[in-house]
Amino acid sequence: MPTLSELRNGLKAGGYDARLSELYDDLAAARRRVQRLTELFEPDFGGGDVPVALFSAPGRTEIGGNHTDHNNGRVLAGAIGRDTLGLACLNGEEVIRLQSAGFSRNTVNIETLSPDEGGSTSDRLIRGVCAGFARAGLPYGGFHAVTHSDVPPGSGLSSSAALENLIGLILDHLYGQGDLPPDTLAGIGCFTENVYLQKPSGLMDQTASAIGGLSLIDFIDPEKPRVRSIPSDLPGHTMMITGPIGSHADLSPEYAAIPQEMRKVAWALGQETMRGVSPERFMAALPSLLNTVPDRALLRAYHFLRENERALRQARALKTGDFAEFLRLVGESGRSSYMYLQNVVMPEEQGLGVALALSETLLMGRGAQRVHGGGFAGTIQAYVPDDLLETYKSGMEAVFGMGSCFAVRIRKQGAVRVI
Repeated sequence: MPTLSELRNGLKAGGYDARLSELYDDLAAARRRVQRLTELFEPDFGGGDVPVALFSAPGRTEIGGNHTDHNNGRVLAGAIGRDTLGLACLNGEEVIRLQSAGFSRNTVNIETLSPDEGGSTSDRLIRGVCAGFARAGLPYGGFHAVTHSDVPPGSGLSSSAALENLIGLILDHLYGQGDLPPDTLAGIGCFTENVYLQKPSGLMDQTASAIGGLSLIDFIDPEKPRVRSIPSDLPGHTMMITGPIGSHADLSPEYAAIPQEMRKVAWALGQETMRGVSPERFMAALPSLLNTVPDRALLRAYHFLRENERALRQARALKTGDFAEFLRLVGESGRSSYMYLQNVVMPEEQGLGVALALSETLLMGRGAQRVHGGGFAGTIQAYVPDDLLETYKSGMEAVFGMGSCFAVRIRKQGAVRVI
């Protein structure tokens, strides 16, 4: 590892430009971010002779497979060109100190890793990743780190998965061999979400961030997801995200109800998850299911069955270059989420519905749009023809605020050590 002084001098001399250019479109901005991290690091975490390492974990975007991963389904998802960047060093203690730019410092004693220890969300996240390492029999220990993230919190682009993967990367490189498989890293992050943050999410977020690129990910075996790389070209279009719209803060019960209700249908048919149920069996059993499970559960199960196949068809359309079919399927996915999954509006929270209505008007029958990620609050995703980009962005921001609508690109690299 370079010392802090060597890293700083190397940045000035352009010694890391080639590596930074692999990850970032704007080299000058990337150099400024790293320089800022060195400035945050030195006052509290050591002088110029401290050996340091630089890590990056991207956010993720969901292209298809809305709420399918938690029932062992398929998703089409990718890492994005926004990330959490972290500079770290060993500290010889059983304490992790993490200073995120613009936030209060997290100081977490990792001698005890109980989920009941409490603390802030970030404290529990750090403790959970360490517990995941301990559970997997992997070495871990204390470190100092400073981080900067350009993944907007609450935007549905998984800033939490990026931080979980970043913490895991740091532990693996400082205490292990630096060769932890992406699926293991992702599994530890998902364990953290489920146990330490009490969020019953699936594996999509951490997996997409860990592996990079755009992938069709099949969670039929969640311990060993099947991953296929998919072309990420969007000819003549740009993926735009608008959000955050509303807050996720009090919506955990709504998110938890989705996998629970899907599983109620699966259990009624003798299966653990909806992945074990065929569309034919579901339709044949529908008369008896109507008297067994709630109607909304049936609609959500129906969404799963169609969306699970739709993700596969979206991947196929991108591979064969049938972009018109891909856009058609995006729109179909959005309508299914709205009508059957019902994760767009609630009586007191309908901002996403307003955003989708405005987006539809601005696209004028072109491109495509859908709810992005968890839903209820958060973001929408649109595929905007390039000749409409300026009109679309200004129209969305006139309602939801400057900076609320932005382009997202797929990043080839997943969670990586940069320097």
